[in-house]
Amino acid sequence: MKFRIFIFIIPLFFTCSKQVEKQTSSELVDASYKIIGYVAGYEDFNPALVDATKLTHINYAFANIVDGHVQFELETDSIKIASLMGLKKTNPDLKVLYSIGGWVWSDQFSHAAAFDWSRKKFAISSVQLMKKHGFDGVDLDWEYPGQRSEDNAFRPSDKENFTLLLAEIRKQLDKQGVVDDAHYLLTIATGADQAYIDNTDLGQAQKYLDFINVMCYDFYHGWHFQTGHHANVYPSDKEKFNGNSGQQAIARHIVAGVSSNKLVMGIPFYGRQWAKVIAKNESLYQSAMSTGVIVSYRDIIEKLKSGAYKKMYDESAKSSYLWNAKDSIFISWETPKEITLKTKFIKENGLGGAMFWEYSLDKDQELLNTLFNSMN
Repeated sequence: MKFRIFIFIIPLFFTCSKQVEKQTSSELVDASYKIIGYVAGYEDFNPALVDATKLTHINYAFANIVDGHVQFELETDSIKIASLMGLKKTNPDLKVLYSIGGWVWSDQFSHAAAFDWSRKKFAISSVQLMKKHGFDGVDLDWEYPGQRSEDNAFRPSDKENFTLLLAEIRKQLDKQGVVDDAHYLLTIATGADQAYIDNTDLGQAQKYLDFINVMCYDFYHGWHFQTGHHANVYPSDKEKFNGNSGQQAIARHIVAGVSSNKLVMGIPFYGRQWAKVIAKNESLYQSAMSTGVIVSYRDIIEKLKSGAYKKMYDESAKSSYLWNAKDSIFISWETPKEITLKTKFIKENGLGGAMFWEYSLDKDQELLNTLFNSMN
């Protein structure tokens, strides 16, 4: 059993660069901070509806790994990618990357990273796919090196091989960059807990990366038959064991050797819902008969119209949650209040910006607008 360790970050300030002058509108996002939005290709959503003026980067998710090669799997991928590229007419400074892996398609990463020849094969393939669709870079979402997740292959050597894989991709991107007179981005999405830190060598890996998207969410998730905050900024004084928070996740990455301005704080545009929860202390940190399933922000807003949910707030964790006593339902969710607080945290600690999962889960851009206005 792991006891919670409180880690406090001393604010690290950095001087923000001037806002990019070449803009089509004075309302474009301040390029001093990154606002990175994932767009999931498998969602029933038209990417042409994305408001590019509020983003600096878009990550299109996901590409799969098949026989060591990187490829898109959905028939609609090419159409949706073309729509995203069209957004550059609105925001010429927008960078569009594609993301490889994710929870379902991380099963082959360990094999691809295991040998010199397989790393080179993967890297060349990833650059070829980038060039085919006109992306500005590659994002890796390996869930997770050295650990079991969704039926994925893993081995102890993943720790070293992950860094070697990133080095090879960086080499191939730079090689292509010389030909195109361009710098292609290489980024990763990282886990928030100590296990991820222990199974990677981020101090070395970050040398090949432009920035790192820290997934500061899913602290309680689909494996837990217990309620809890899934994206709290700070540790909760109501939790006794196995706690996590955005503050602790960022601190772990800094201790691992990553510069604070390379770290991008992940924000969820969704909540986690538990059913048949023990009715005690408004159900926070209580046993449930279900695990924490994903529920989008837009769906939560619809649920609130029923009047059955009581809005609750954990002051120590700076995190909101809902309790439906009639149906014994608990929901941990992200509100504009949390997003405003997290942008303050980002600025005070000299981080590179914010990332969110995922664009289509928002309701009328309420969360995105809060993020954009707070960041600017």
